Amino acid sequence: MATLLYRLGRFSFRRRRWTLAVWVTVLALFGIGAATLSGPTSNAFSIPGTESSRALEVLEEKFGSSDGANATAKVVFTATGDTRLTGGEQKAAVEAAIAGMAKAPQVAAVSDPFVSQTVSQDQRTAYATVTYSVPATDVTTEARKALLDAGASAAVGVEFSGEVTRTAEESHAAEAIGIVVAAFVLLMTFGSLVAAGLPLLTALVGVGVGMLGIQIATGFFDLSSSTSALATMLGLAVGIDYALFVVSRYRHELAEGHDGDEAAGRAVGTAGSAVVFAGLTVIIALAALSVTGVPFLTAMGLAAAATVGVAVVITLSLVPAILGFAGHRILPRRRRKATAAAGKMAFGERWAHAVLRHRWIALIVSLGLLAAAAVPALDLRLALPDDSTAAVGSTQRKAYDQLAEGFGEGFNGPLVIVVSSASNTAKAAAEQAQRIITDLDDVVLVTPPTVNPAGDTAMLTVIPASAPTSEATKDLVHAIRDAELPGLAVTGTTAVNIDISEKLTNALIPYLAIVVGLAFILLMLVFRSILVPIKATVGFLLSIAASFGALVAVFQNGHLAGLIGLESTGPIVSVMPIFLIGILFGLAMDYEVFLVTRTREEYVHGATPNAAVLSGMKYGARVVTAAALIMMSVFAGFILADDTIIKSLGFALAFGVAVDAFLVRMTIVPAVLSLLGRSAWWLPRWLDRLLPDVDVEGARLTRQLAVPHDVEPERELAAA
Repeated sequence: MATLLYRLGRFSFRRRRWTLAVWVTVLALFGIGAATLSGPTSNAFSIPGTESSRALEVLEEKFGSSDGANATAKVVFTATGDTRLTGGEQKAAVEAAIAGMAKAPQVAAVSDPFVSQTVSQDQRTAYATVTYSVPATDVTTEARKALLDAGASAAVGVEFSGEVTRTAEESHAAEAIGIVVAAFVLLMTFGSLVAAGLPLLTALVGVGVGMLGIQIATGFFDLSSSTSALATMLGLAVGIDYALFVVSRYRHELAEGHDGDEAAGRAVGTAGSAVVFAGLTVIIALAALSVTGVPFLTAMGLAAAATVGVAVVITLSLVPAILGFAGHRILPRRRRKATAAAGKMAFGERWAHAVLRHRWIALIVSLGLLAAAAVPALDLRLALPDDSTAAVGSTQRKAYDQLAEGFGEGFNGPLVIVVSSASNTAKAAAEQAQRIITDLDDVVLVTPPTVNPAGDTAMLTVIPASAPTSEATKDLVHAIRDAELPGLAVTGTTAVNIDISEKLTNALIPYLAIVVGLAFILLMLVFRSILVPIKATVGFLLSIAASFGALVAVFQNGHLAGLIGLESTGPIVSVMPIFLIGILFGLAMDYEVFLVTRTREEYVHGATPNAAVLSGMKYGARVVTAAALIMMSVFAGFILADDTIIKSLGFALAFGVAVDAFLVRMTIVPAVLSLLGRSAWWLPRWLDRLLPDVDVEGARLTRQLAVPHDVEPERELAAA
């Protein structure tokens, strides 16, 4: 493989105009395809086959509605001061606001709280339900603004909840801050504006191709609007990492005195091989999301895997082409006339010397810190977000809190009970279910059954005493299902969220097993060792555990929440573990491959185990440090967001990258490799013969290039 990539690197460098033209053409074609073939995306969030999903299908079939085909919103009215909403002036203000909302575009109906009796017992809180004639995705900005304006004119407190009330405004401040910091770190790493800009440029091209490809796919597949989220984040991350690694190796080859095309060939042949296998490992992890059985996660995983694949191809072809355009401007000005780097010992080498000198202390302290960080993960609770996790000052959060105060916490998460039976017997079965459910713990109210015209299906509403994301409500759902009443099913938003959370939780272990298992095989192929892949996968699991622990400690238990501006705590979002595993696994394997391939390369070329570790850290630590600082900055920017979910994702990823890069890869890895010595690279002979030799470290390439100067290297390679 190294030989093939060497040829590709030299070809792309020499034919840089042709290579650039090809990528510009690809980008243009994808842009045209996205403009002409893209279709609508969906915000639906469900898992087919769960009890709650099947019950929704029954409701749609028997009642002609799945309780939410069209958009709805809740408008919460609250009295100010010592007044009551039933007072003359206050009641008139509420009715005037309702009349104004009814005239808003796309609104089909608005319930009157005084007619529908949705006024709290203390008469200080009431709510109206706004029903639209279109789904939530089709509600226009004008219709949303008209609804909010009608409420703002009322002389009482008015807040709104529901998907319709969320504005589509997005802030890209976090991404902008991350890119600025990334550019600064790259500039400090390379000392050249050209070298700093190249990884950013090629990463953005890769993400652009990936996003346009996803837009094209929406014309042929039913994709979620969140499909591109993981692809964007990971595509940018690995795109910068891969280009950074190749550019760093190219600069090293230039410093060794090689011409530009030869340096590009050697850089792609060696560092490019590591990029290929790092990319394959990440692609495996992302494609494995399909085992969760969750359609939107499968789509996200495959889209992100394709984007990572594009990043790999760009690194192997477009990066050497742009290096050809850059010439020696890729080097710092002070080194452009030098043939080799000279100066004091690099930080990575100094750090490696310290770790190897005190390897047991470094290993024990690092493991102790990781274990301490991971302890809170034992209390991990998962749930899907609702308005209780919205920003404290948002209208959605205020409406949620006001409804909970006026009607009870469980009012925000009612359960819908569907009872199916033979014709004309559904009412009796539903009444029996009503009596049994009323006697269960944590139940405030069970409404009388509503029966469809055929008499074979009935529907009841259960109001729990606890909040939708509480363990008590989850236990209530299981208690109703465990009653084993014939034809009974539990659904509604709360039940759907509970089912999705449990499905995601149950999928974690199989997902991890597949990811770790396939990655172990691939890493064994790359490093031709058994202990090194075990070390890599165990290190990743330690990083994940520490990240989960820190996430639980801050966002669930509230420790140090004030430092990051966190105003409310609660269960961790159900999709967070999957996201963390996918993204952190990709970055962890990048750092592992970048560091250890150079160590393996030096060892294969005759260095002692400790000398190989020192050399690997000397050349790899700078790249890994820069890559980690860039990703930490990008992810940490999201901590500034008001939304708790975005804030928690940014915190967990920034913490996870810091732990994996600096504690695991740059401390535990060299310490363990030093302790293992030559046994780190042991592989049974029978397995060595069975595994194909992919020559990631470029040993064969080095031998082929070590020919007399009067022999043309490419002719020698062609003969090989």
